[in-house]
Amino acid sequence: MSTLEDVARLAGVSKATASRALSKPELVAAATIERVQRAAQELHFAPSRTATALASGRTGVIAMVVPTLENQFFTPIIQGAQDRADAAGYLLTVAATAFLEDKDVDQFARLAPQVDGFLLAAPRGKDQFVEPACKLKPTVLIDREIDGVPSVVADSATGFAELALRMVEQGHRHIALVGGPGRSWQNLRRVAHVIEALRGKAALTVLGPHRSTFAAGVGVVGEILTSGATAVISYSSSLSTGIMFGLQSRGITNLVVSADRGIADALGSANVPVLEVDGLELGRQAMDTLLARLDAAPGGEIPRLRLPVSVDWDLGEREPA
Repeated sequence: MSTLEDVARLAGVSKATASRALSKPELVAAATIERVQRAAQELHFAPSRTATALASGRTGVIAMVVPTLENQFFTPIIQGAQDRADAAGYLLTVAATAFLEDKDVDQFARLAPQVDGFLLAAPRGKDQFVEPACKLKPTVLIDREIDGVPSVVADSATGFAELALRMVEQGHRHIALVGGPGRSWQNLRRVAHVIEALRGKAALTVLGPHRSTFAAGVGVVGEILTSGATAVISYSSSLSTGIMFGLQSRGITNLVVSADRGIADALGSANVPVLEVDGLELGRQAMDTLLARLDAAPGGEIPRLRLPVSVDWDLGEREPA
């Protein structure tokens, strides 16, 4: 395997000059760059990621921080970010930190010197922890907005409002909204948007806050039935799955429950209002935003992207998958 020293010898330059020609060509004469690059190609030499990072003053690593590794919502987001990181020559590492305690901030601070920037998903994180953390390294928030910090969010609040209005169009006059974790930034927006959308159009019962789990969905079924609602919008797919399971176990089939496409297909359910967040695109856009920040001059406009979500209503008969 060829080394940088081999390239320098073939090009007739010092090892330091060869390194600069490959990593910081703006510091080297054009003729020298050409000789070094020709030698590198002839020897099939590729500089190591570590060496390139040291020469550029960067680590070549970006960290994506999520509150938990158990929530499948983050899986496609991580994949989308990974795709963009690979294309840009970066490594993506994933860590779990909720930003609910002092120790969470300490873990984040220890990670900061080892990366060039962060993609940070902290839906329930306390402002007193999240805001200073975003100042440690270039950071893009995912699915949350804080003044002065770049962010990319799925505009699910608008989608929830549209879903509620579609339910009214289908004849529902009492809707239950099963909320997620109380500190969740998205949960607060979704509840507010649905309340505003249904004002004067239908009765609304807000249930929660609830943990975003299957068990919590099963547990809230009794409250839904007591409310008298004929349609349900739930905070997450995990809650929806629990609610639908709980209803089916009681032999109740006439309640409409929102879900994502995967759940509707798996359960063979008909008459399902479907709200889909494109997690892959959310991850891609977040990574693109961070990469642009890494290469941008200090200052400038703070990007804030809100990606649309899709709302559909499957009224057809479905066969179990």
